[in-house]
Amino acid sequence: MPEHQTPLIATIAAGLMLAFIFGLIAQRLRVQPLVGYLLAGVMVGPYTPGFTADPGLAAELAEIGVILLMFGVGLHFSMKDLLSVARIAVPGAIGQIAVATLMGAGLSWALGWSAQAGFVFGLTLSVASTVVLIRALQDRHIIDTNRGRIAVGWLVVEDLAMVLALVLLPAVAVVTAGDGNVPASRIAFSLLVTLAKVSIFVAVMLVVGRRVIPWLMHHTAHTGSRELFRLAVYAIALGVAYGAAKLFGVSFALGAFFAGMVLGESDLSQQAAEEAIPLRDAFAVLFFVSVGMLLDPKVFVEAPFAVLATVAIILVGKSAAAYLIVRAFRYPIATALTVSASLAQIGEFSFILIGHGIELKMVPKEARDLVLAGAIVSIMLNPLVFTLLERWGRDKQAATAVPATSNTPAAPAAAEPEEELPTPTSLTGHDVVVGYGRVGSLVGAGLARDAAKFLVIEAGESAIAKARGDGAEICRGNAADPAVIAAANLAAARRLFVTIPEPFEAGQVIQQARLVNPSLDILARAHSDAAVEHLDRLGANLVVLGETEIAHRMLERPRPAETASAGLAAEGPAAGGPAGVAA
Repeated sequence: MPEHQTPLIATIAAGLMLAFIFGLIAQRLRVQPLVGYLLAGVMVGPYTPGFTADPGLAAELAEIGVILLMFGVGLHFSMKDLLSVARIAVPGAIGQIAVATLMGAGLSWALGWSAQAGFVFGLTLSVASTVVLIRALQDRHIIDTNRGRIAVGWLVVEDLAMVLALVLLPAVAVVTAGDGNVPASRIAFSLLVTLAKVSIFVAVMLVVGRRVIPWLMHHTAHTGSRELFRLAVYAIALGVAYGAAKLFGVSFALGAFFAGMVLGESDLSQQAAEEAIPLRDAFAVLFFVSVGMLLDPKVFVEAPFAVLATVAIILVGKSAAAYLIVRAFRYPIATALTVSASLAQIGEFSFILIGHGIELKMVPKEARDLVLAGAIVSIMLNPLVFTLLERWGRDKQAATAVPATSNTPAAPAAAEPEEELPTPTSLTGHDVVVGYGRVGSLVGAGLARDAAKFLVIEAGESAIAKARGDGAEICRGNAADPAVIAAANLAAARRLFVTIPEPFEAGQVIQQARLVNPSLDILARAHSDAAVEHLDRLGANLVVLGETEIAHRMLERPRPAETASAGLAAEGPAAGGPAGVAA
């Protein structure tokens, strides 16, 4: 029987299976699962014995994950949000790119490389990974906060800068190689053409896409076919991303981001986001596997000091530069720490840049090994950087907090007011609602009708505005955070409504709440029997399974025959029909 040549299936199967195994091991060791995904990539890479996956196919599969991820981000990120953070994101990203490029050039000089190699190497270390940044913000539920929007806006500016860099690198290579006299006018013309293409793409999306994409989604929704609706979501995300890259020369990620942002103005954005999640998460895993495949472990033995210096630039140099820039614009410490931690890693654009530099013979091949090693280590350590910086920020605020008095000079106002820690509530005997989406807002509306005192824990601006409109007190943040639990005063609360759909996150909230208040009445929602059992085991008093409640509500309605019989019996023989005859 002939052997089937299925490199695509083999790459997907091996990548996902090993990612699952190593992800479980990492979770058991209390390490981020993405560390396991990276190690799975190393195992199926060309530099380790055994099965070798196709690196080209893995990279393309990973690109799909980047497209779907940025599409999802765009769904929750309006043009208004982008413009609102432009004042800090544009100069901040440009300044941080310049600082990181100079630091990378300094390291390349110490390694004996040329000036052009230093420029390209430094540029690759300056740009953060889309996947890692978004995953980090989503895991901490701060992507919809002001600091989350600044970090995403910063990333968009970096992507635009890298698009320009990819266009200009060939011209720079010719000039520095001395192979010909390239006039400055030609370089300027290339830059202007690139800017024009990007501007045209943005204009097309805002003028044409803003009308066509929502109309197409609404038309598909009216067909009543969920399959077609899901297909429309994927077709728009991938189609716009591909078209943007081929027609306008922008990155797949940037094209998908604008497609999501345009669709985000539609009422169907929430449903579209839910449909994109399963495929997005699967391909995001393949992204980390593809990164691990590129690493040659020998670099850690052959050039340990160069690897350490590269990692130091990524984790310390970039973070310090971003922190100082954000603070220079007089933003709060929490915002500065979030942005600096978000950028303390490198990823997909770095690989594209360094590969392009090697093709143009601008950098030695050793540079790629350092970039990949720096990417692997920084991605692994990024969750730890986030945790340490957040803890340092809380400790710093606690140490510097001074009670306000008449003699205490007022601190200068931040350019963008934002509370770094939630303000404790004075409510007692109140209800607390975690999440103010479709279910949470219905619970809040009911509490408002009953004139009940209630507090909502939420991070999204639109949901917060809706909760305030219903008369709720707001506590911003993640309900599983002990600081948020304390601020919500669950110890004195009457009931806790956990309306968020994710069972693991809901379980963390219930577990924290039960520790604070053993007698608290906790009510939660679930989507499966396993989730019901999980939340019940962690201390929920009532777990509502949507499908079960729908079935009970349907069965509560009397059958038509019973209704008719009851009516005839009430009327009796006087109605003109014999008693006891069923309709």
